[in-house]
Amino acid sequence: MSIVRVDGATQIDLKAIDPGDTGLFSDKAIAKELLKLERKRIVAVQQRLFAERAQSLLVILQATDTGGKDGTIRNVFQGINPQGCRVWSFGVPTEEELAHDALWRYHQHTPARGMIGIFNRSHYEEVLVVRVKGLVEEAVWNRRYDEINDFERLLARNGTRILKFYLHISKDEQKERLQARLDDPAKHWKFRVGDLDDRVRWDDYQAAFQDAINRCTTPEAPWFVVPANRKWYRNLVVAKTIADTLEDMNPEFPPEEPGLDKVVIPD
Repeated sequence: MSIVRVDGATQIDLKAIDPGDTGLFSDKAIAKELLKLERKRIVAVQQRLFAERAQSLLVILQATDTGGKDGTIRNVFQGINPQGCRVWSFGVPTEEELAHDALWRYHQHTPARGMIGIFNRSHYEEVLVVRVKGLVEEAVWNRRYDEINDFERLLARNGTRILKFYLHISKDEQKERLQARLDDPAKHWKFRVGDLDDRVRWDDYQAAFQDAINRCTTPEAPWFVVPANRKWYRNLVVAKTIADTLEDMNPEFPPEEPGLDKVVIPD
């Protein structure tokens, strides 16, 4: 598979990673069947994770506009027990959130033991949009890389496994997806004129994403760059990575109560 696990040993160059790459896969139908198998793996291990209540998983999704964060969540986590999963989307911070440190609003929504948490956008906005739009001074956002690494290290030390996915699409693919939203009245609710302003800053955002990935990949919280022009491939590799990680966490059902073999259910 052509998903790129960033190990921190070398600096990645997003321009060198083909957003249209599908690795050894060329058959969309086969990939969709494989996705079903990966979802079954996720569902099976999630049951043990929820019962064990000893560790948790945080999945972070970042991408440019139209990158496929919502679609990834819908397709990868289909069939999962909603009791054991929470999705949080982070938009423009509220007045209360702005009155606290930059990571305060994110820490409140990290997953409890036994849970899978999904961040649709995340604390990385504090070194992405604020940097590109100049919402804070460079000295402020520049120190946040270290703060983010410390934050993720804290979570990892307290039993949270962290997976960070950058859904990598091309500028041409983004244009097609924006046009599709504009052409379909049922998708107009997804279209913001402001997205076009962000598109003009494409190169600035790519530089910001690249720096965030290179400066904030650690053994505790690796980044994965996912070629995401082909949605079916994106879904499969994200699902497989999550399933592999959950199985590596190896949660176990709690021990049964003694004497269950002698219990008789009363009439």
